[in-house]
Amino acid sequence: MAELLLELFSEEIPARMQAKAEADLRDAMEKALKEAGLKWKLLAACSGPRRLTVSITGLSERSADVKEERKGPKVGAPDKAVEGFLRGAGLSDISQAEVRSDPKKGDFYVAVIETPGRDATDIIAEAVPAIIRGFHWPKSMRWGTGDLRWVRPLQRITCVLDGKTVPFDVDGIASGNEVEGHRVHGRGPYTVTGWEDYSKQLEGAGHVKLSRADRREVIRKGIQDVCKKAGLEWIEDLGLLEEVTGLAEWPVVVLGDMDPDFLTLPPEVIQLSMRTHQKYFAVNDAKTGKLAPHFIVVANIDAADGGKKLGEGNSRVLSARLDDARFFWDLDKAKPLDEMEEKLSTIAFKAELGSLGDKVERVAALARQLAPKVRANSDLAERAARLAKADLVSEMVGEFPELQGVMGRYYAVEAGEPAAVADAIRDHY
Repeated sequence: MAELLLELFSEEIPARMQAKAEADLRDAMEKALKEAGLKWKLLAACSGPRRLTVSITGLSERSADVKEERKGPKVGAPDKAVEGFLRGAGLSDISQAEVRSDPKKGDFYVAVIETPGRDATDIIAEAVPAIIRGFHWPKSMRWGTGDLRWVRPLQRITCVLDGKTVPFDVDGIASGNEVEGHRVHGRGPYTVTGWEDYSKQLEGAGHVKLSRADRREVIRKGIQDVCKKAGLEWIEDLGLLEEVTGLAEWPVVVLGDMDPDFLTLPPEVIQLSMRTHQKYFAVNDAKTGKLAPHFIVVANIDAADGGKKLGEGNSRVLSARLDDARFFWDLDKAKPLDEMEEKLSTIAFKAELGSLGDKVERVAALARQLAPKVRANSDLAERAARLAKADLVSEMVGEFPELQGVMGRYYAVEAGEPAAVADAIRDHY
């Protein structure tokens, strides 16, 4: 039984594509080897910012010989039927077929097709290039003068079977037995003979956490440790956690400081700016439960100063982002909600139904009619309906569409609208 290691090493793979690419490569290898007649005990895959890896243990060294019997027409059948049988069976003359007898149906032809097994090396050398060329990415690119398409330029193909390189070439990239580690902490290259050697070198001197689950757990534990030490609570964001898991080969959690003056902004604005633009985690003060003037960034480098300079640099970047958000916030607060609502008439809704302003008029009329049926205040219901879409033309929602309704509520509160109206605007979304 043999062991196969395959690594496809490229420039940075977008984080959102890594998990699916890992599964797709695993499935493609499984399908190709199974169709070729190879068997194995364990097939596993992993992915990271720059690599897709497949490891197979207990792999057959050779596919089994295959003997197939294909039943043909009766002896004496028309020539056309015999010719079709010969083509399908790959025979050149009917004398190559056997004649067998059936007590009920009489004599008939049978083609015995024997296909010899193939070495695993030959099967892999044929299968891997086909998989690479036919691999589907949501977005792909070409580079240089070649025709190969990959998510980012493919730089290296490592393919080792029982310690020996499986030789093949894909668009000028020859397979080999070397891998590359972390750009800063352990570039290498490293010569590998199999999965055990591969993982030991990369996760050791190479400073690369190969498994997504391992990187995710390192980040989660790092956040918990940092928060516990600083008296903070992590605002859990599993979507962002999954994304940063695909951004760092050697994740290091760093706590950064934010200018407390920015806490005058709505907390949703701060959190979304951190998440969307910078991939930072927001934190609450453990005592008050309110947003704290700190953030957590996952770095891809283990800095000698413990991340102090990294935190300071990221803090400056965040300040620039939040300055923009504060500008939008101040600009929007200076505009009456009624003025925002009037601008909806300039935005097309649907050709047959007019503008968004026309839609607001229809919804407001319905709200007034329906309010008494649910024992609601007709005036407040109509007012909320008129203002519910107003924040669509605000600067903040233009920057962060996810805050539709949320910002409308804040603007309504700032404008002195009744609480019922403000809450209805938010709940509308």
